Amino acid sequence: MSKKKTLSCAAVFGMILAGGVLTVCSEKESFSELENRYLAKFPAVRASSYFSGDLCDGIEEYLSDHFFMREDMVKVKNNIDILIGKDEINGIYILENRLAEHIEEPDESTDNRSVDSINAFAEGFKKPVFMMLIPTQAEIYREELPNGAPNPDQKAYIDSVTSRVRNVTPIDVYSVLKGQSSDYIYYRTDHHWTTKGAYCAYQTAARKMGYEYLPDSDFDRFHSSEEFRGTFYSKTLWDKTEPDTIDIYLPSDRGTRSEAKVLIYKETSEEPEIHQGMYFYEYLEKKDKYSVFFGTNQPMVTIKTDAPGGKLLVLKDSYAHSLVPFLAEHYSEITMLDTRYIQVPVNEVIDPEDYDQALLVYNVSTFMDGVRIRYKQ
Repeated sequence: MSKKKTLSCAAVFGMILAGGVLTVCSEKESFSELENRYLAKFPAVRASSYFSGDLCDGIEEYLSDHFFMREDMVKVKNNIDILIGKDEINGIYILENRLAEHIEEPDESTDNRSVDSINAFAEGFKKPVFMMLIPTQAEIYREELPNGAPNPDQKAYIDSVTSRVRNVTPIDVYSVLKGQSSDYIYYRTDHHWTTKGAYCAYQTAARKMGYEYLPDSDFDRFHSSEEFRGTFYSKTLWDKTEPDTIDIYLPSDRGTRSEAKVLIYKETSEEPEIHQGMYFYEYLEKKDKYSVFFGTNQPMVTIKTDAPGGKLLVLKDSYAHSLVPFLAEHYSEITMLDTRYIQVPVNEVIDPEDYDQALLVYNVSTFMDGVRIRYKQ
């Protein structure tokens, strides 16, 4: 028995040693496509970082990110955690048929700053301003969350925010999304709504914003990918949840209208990259398949169409990316500004006089983290 224990210990030690050697010798990657994040770099060796402990922490993070077969080991660990009764991994609830984000209670001071910035923008913009606050999966499917799971009341939160904004017309997408919850309106493995969810919001917005929406029958729907695993999967590597399908809706009869021209501003002060069409199909071959809608997040994107209609300014997070192709059927030009990446006042980036309306599009999780819209009065 003693000999068996010795051999067993030697085998375990050998595996750890081999893993360490392979970690050191293997080729290192800078980006994990599976987890959709950049991996840690080896820290700079300095006396100050050594004595502060930062050097050791940096080396530990580097080895953790680059350990041989790390992703397989993370999957095994997460499976074990679920088997022993855990229902949350890295802030994501593991539900029977979907993943959902654990959202903390809103911070009152952050919330007040967001509302104040919206009011300042609406006062300065002086054109019709509309706002769409979108609940997340954790709200729409709250009955599926683990018993006792912390989960703020997003409906009450949306009502609170909309009651405090001024010169802004709220668009209630909560009701329609809750009513359509049995349909495929949110991805199972990603934090975004699906194209179907965005279409429901497009219909709802029509009543407030003054356009006549196109019925579902006017679109051809294409399953552009059935292998999408999104941000929630990246955080958990939980592969027992069914992959998602990304649908693209194209108008059945465009007549003589041409494809939209999309101007991508990676820096608002620089010349844009020009792309024909609103869909970046090359992303369907990558991990980040949701970026088929306008590509990755950028500070400013302008869409020029030959549709009849005015010009729309959209202040947004990435939920807007699958919504705007529907809106583009009714506006000759739409500019999307991602306020997370713009550090100057909005009216230094665009001329408000160029636009007829503004639409704010944020999911509740993003809004709770803080939305700052700078506007020079």
